[in-house]
Amino acid sequence: MNDNKPIINWYPGHMAKARRLMQEDMKLIDLVIEIVDARIVRSSRNPEIDKLAGQKSRLILLNKSDLSEDSENQRWIRYFAEQNIGVVALDARTRTQMKKVVAAAQEACKEKIERDKRRGILNRPIRAMVVGIPNVGKSTFINSFSNKTVAKTGNKPGVTKGNQWIRVDNKLELLDTPGLLWPKFEDPVVGMHLAYIGSINDDIINKEELCMHLIEELLVRFPHALDQRYEVNCEGKKPHEIIEMIAIKKSCLIKGGEPDVKRMANMILDDYRAGRLGKISIEVVE
Repeated sequence: MNDNKPIINWYPGHMAKARRLMQEDMKLIDLVIEIVDARIVRSSRNPEIDKLAGQKSRLILLNKSDLSEDSENQRWIRYFAEQNIGVVALDARTRTQMKKVVAAAQEACKEKIERDKRRGILNRPIRAMVVGIPNVGKSTFINSFSNKTVAKTGNKPGVTKGNQWIRVDNKLELLDTPGLLWPKFEDPVVGMHLAYIGSINDDIINKEELCMHLIEELLVRFPHALDQRYEVNCEGKKPHEIIEMIAIKKSCLIKGGEPDVKRMANMILDDYRAGRLGKISIEVVE
C-alpha cells in the first residue's frame, strides 16, 4: 500500500449555492446549531461555518455519540465548554436528549432573550440554523426533534438540497440547510476521516485503500476491534493481509477461492460506519 494519505476533495456545484444561501439567511437567525460526528469531531467541523456565523450564538451537537467512546465525548464537551460554546452529546435517532438541546439553545441565546424581555418582546421563539457537513445526521436530528418527518434523510451525502423552516414548538424554530463541505482539505487526513463516515461520495473513492488506512488507525488505538468482530487474530499482520484473512474467514471469495478484497473492504467500512466494530473515536482531544 502507498504510505501516503489519499488526497480527497469533493465539492459539487450545489454546495457553492448552499453556501451563498446560508450566508444570506444568517441575518434571519439567532443561533447556529452545528452538528458534528462524535467519532471525528475535528474533521467534521467545516471551518467555513465559523466565518459565516460571525458573532452569532453557537451550539454544537455531538451526534452519533453512541458510536464513539463515552470518555472522549466527555472530553469534547469540556473542550468546547472552555471556549464558551454549548455542546450536547446525542444520538439523533432518539428523542432522549432533546430537552437538553432546548435548554442549551436557550442558554446560548440568554442575552438575546433578556434583551427581548426588556423591549417587551415575550415568548418569541429562538430561530436556529442547523448546519453541518453531509451525512452527520442533520435531517435525522430535525425529524426526531420536531417529532415529524419533515426533512429528507439518507445514508449518502447530498440528500437535503434546499433550506426549509421547521417550527418545533413555541420556543424554537429550525432552519434546515444542505450539508456543506469546503472547497479544499488542506490536511489529507481530514478528507480521509470524512470518507470513513461516508461524508464523501463513495463513487470517487478507492475503498480498498481507504479501508487499509482505517485498519492502520484501528490497530493503533483499538487493536482488538477487528479480532472481536470477525473472530480473527490481526497481531503482526499488515492491513491488506487482514482484509484477505477476514474475507477468507467470512467466505467472501471470488471464483477460484481467492479472497474478494474489494467486497470485504466495503463490508469493513460499512461495519465501522454502523458502529458494529464497537465504540470508536478516531479523533481525540489533544
